[in-house]
Amino acid sequence: MKYAEENMQYHIGVRNGEIGRYVLLPGDPGRCALIASHFDHAEKTAENREFCTYTGTLDGERVSVTSTGIGGPSAAIAVEELVRAGADTFIRVGTCGGMQEEVIGGDLIIATAAVRADGTSQEYAPLAYPAVSDFVLTTSLTEAAGNLGKRFHTGVVQSKDSFYGQHEPSIMPTEGELTAKWNAWLRMGCLASEMESAAIFIVAQYLRVRAAAIFLAIANQEREKKGLPNPVVHDTESAVKTAVEALRLQIRKDRQAS
Repeated sequence: MKYAEENMQYHIGVRNGEIGRYVLLPGDPGRCALIASHFDHAEKTAENREFCTYTGTLDGERVSVTSTGIGGPSAAIAVEELVRAGADTFIRVGTCGGMQEEVIGGDLIIATAAVRADGTSQEYAPLAYPAVSDFVLTTSLTEAAGNLGKRFHTGVVQSKDSFYGQHEPSIMPTEGELTAKWNAWLRMGCLASEMESAAIFIVAQYLRVRAAAIFLAIANQEREKKGLPNPVVHDTESAVKTAVEALRLQIRKDRQAS
């Protein structure tokens, strides 16, 4: 591998030991500096392709943020290599589209599990195996959202590979299948749709590390279809602040447990 002799992870470009055990995972590399601004003494550690990493501290504990890019394949690579570099606790911080009527643009979604409508997770485990978040880490997220007074929902999200397959299924050769499955997720109470959680949860379960996820609901296409008010919100700061607060809570819990 390109970086093997330099003790550096092949894709993310991080040397072993350059990150904290706690890592936030946005998709967009452009969000990394903003998230890192919530850390103390944050510095850019590496940048390669879609993977940008900053490392700093929270309450004296080393923490990092690494972007994963869009979708399961690159998210799985990020988690695999971050674990090899020393991380064991991950919170995905991203955006999603609401699905149930009660999810309004600007709300936060905390995932308890993910529908595995992706391809990456299937190369790790059979589809019968569920993609679930770490219970303790997810509890820290819900506690953080409550402490900060954020409006949030907890439940199952859908992870897919095709953005336009969701938003424009009628243009796809597989229109019937896509529409039928979407309606099934709706009837099952799926809260939102996004593109990375299933892969992150499954890879984390395989590697025996902890992973959870929180999203900003940008908007809700189902509310739009029904003519309901559908605000569009792009500012992810509420999700970021909640994730950072959850890390603080988790750091305290881990210190007490040890």
